[in-house]
Amino acid sequence: MPLTGKVVVVTGAAQGIGFACARRFAAEKTKVMIADINEKAGEAAAQGIRDIGGEAWFEACDVGDSARVNALIAAAVAKYGGLDVLINNAAILDTADFLDIREADWDRVVRVNLKGYFLCAQAAARQMVAQGRGGAIINMSSINAVVAIPNVAAYVACKGAVNQLTKTMALALADKSIRVNGIGPGTILTDMARQVMIDDAARRTILSRTPLGRPGEPDEIAAVAVFLASEESNYITGQTIYADGGRLGLNYTVPIKD
Repeated sequence: MPLTGKVVVVTGAAQGIGFACARRFAAEKTKVMIADINEKAGEAAAQGIRDIGGEAWFEACDVGDSARVNALIAAAVAKYGGLDVLINNAAILDTADFLDIREADWDRVVRVNLKGYFLCAQAAARQMVAQGRGGAIINMSSINAVVAIPNVAAYVACKGAVNQLTKTMALALADKSIRVNGIGPGTILTDMARQVMIDDAARRTILSRTPLGRPGEPDEIAAVAVFLASEESNYITGQTIYADGGRLGLNYTVPIKD
């Protein structure tokens, strides 16, 4: 998959799936711009990639702020001379019973998880159009765009919207040689998931709904991102690929009251 020399921006890349994507793209000999609101962790992530011979730089960014997003894209161009791939990954989660969700918390999640995707994608696409050589945009969705968890309503709603945004962007940008696709992870062993799965009951519940019998690794999601950014996927656009261990295909029962 010849990606050598491509310029890649990854949002929310200080840890988890975002960092796995940044590390994998660096291994493919691309130039990676790590974006995150956590400056300390972001700088450490970029340094960690440089320490193993990769090319990476960090730019602090609040993806819900259009000025900061524009500055991020400008920084990638100034540092590396252009932009070829955007990985929209930055997201937050707020947990509350539906009747107790505060308007401010709903707005905060939507600002990052949906507005942030739009702002980053628009700024990246404008740069790609100006360059005239096309590009690839990858939106990190979730199986929760299809199934739902009742106490994370804003997150679930945003992931459903991200899938539709992916389709809309793919249609709007096809004639500009910009492909737009999504990735819908299932349960992935990020630091947060590892903490949840320390509890055996939680681990058993998660695995009982995953046909492959194990959670995924962040590197497995990064591998899908590399594929979608590469020439190997040149005829794919407007799609969301679900890397979920078979979970969405599983029709399982739930307890019912007598």
